[in-house]
Amino acid sequence: MSLPKTLAEDVARNLVMVARLLDEEPEQAYAYSRVALRLASRVAAVREAAGFASYASERYAEALAEFRATRRMTGTVDLWPVMADCERGLGRPERALEMAGAPEVHKLDKAGQVEMRLVAAGARQDMGQDEAAVVTLQSSELASNAVHPWTARLRYAYADALLRVGREREGRDWFAKALEADHNGTTDASDRLAQLDGVEFVDAIDEDDAAESEPQRPDTTDEAADDEDDVDDTDDDVSDHDVSDEDDTETSGEPVSGTDESADDEDDEDDSDDDEEGADDAEKAEQRAEATDGAAPSSFLDSPFREPAAHGEPKSDDED
Repeated sequence: MSLPKTLAEDVARNLVMVARLLDEEPEQAYAYSRVALRLASRVAAVREAAGFASYASERYAEALAEFRATRRMTGTVDLWPVMADCERGLGRPERALEMAGAPEVHKLDKAGQVEMRLVAAGARQDMGQDEAAVVTLQSSELASNAVHPWTARLRYAYADALLRVGREREGRDWFAKALEADHNGTTDASDRLAQLDGVEFVDAIDEDDAAESEPQRPDTTDEAADDEDDVDDTDDDVSDHDVSDEDDTETSGEPVSGTDESADDEDDEDDSDDDEEGADDAEKAEQRAEATDGAAPSSFLDSPFREPAAHGEPKSDDED
């Protein structure tokens, strides 16, 4: 609310991406948190998101600095357990135990106190005090049958601590109890329980076996080619049948239609027309010869088959 509207929207988008990617892609979540931190470093929510992104990507020094800045801005102690766990990540379990005994722990709610107990037990294990870690986790919250968001993690940590001290049967029972309370799959209690029971999970179908057992699809290419060949043979048979029909018709002596007789009639008519046209041409040629006898043509166009003669020159008998 302290930022301008446009800037607030940009910062909010980056914070949303931090929350979405924090568990699966911590490095990308860290990158988005740095952008938000550059845009609004004086906003407590931005510093907190940057702290969790650094914590998830195992940048414990940066995370601790961001959590401390958030605590100064807000004055709350909600981040006290995760700050103590950052001390563990930096190789300072003694500092984490000191924070576990600080007055700030009494200001935490029930979930925060359980988280602080988990961090203290982890610090004991880091220092090689496995028996002390088992005692640290023994509490009223562990003995309760009620299921809370932190119940599965508390039971899981206690089962793991029991295995560290050689109490395998008890550890198995607490892994089973952790699995009963783990509705969201936050732990791998089922895998640990199966490992203790000697159950080994293998793929039911191997990749090579799956490839061999996969039914082979029939190759329809050859069948299609055979079908095409059959169709071609059928077409050839049909065409041969048509040709044979035509040959039978021609050799039978029976005309298919009246085209031959009409053709003969047309030839006779054409011959008579040619005779008449030839007579007309001959008569016209005689008339033209009589009209032009002894006179030269007026131009080359009048007689295209003869060279033009000079005007007034009589033709000789040889030229005629």
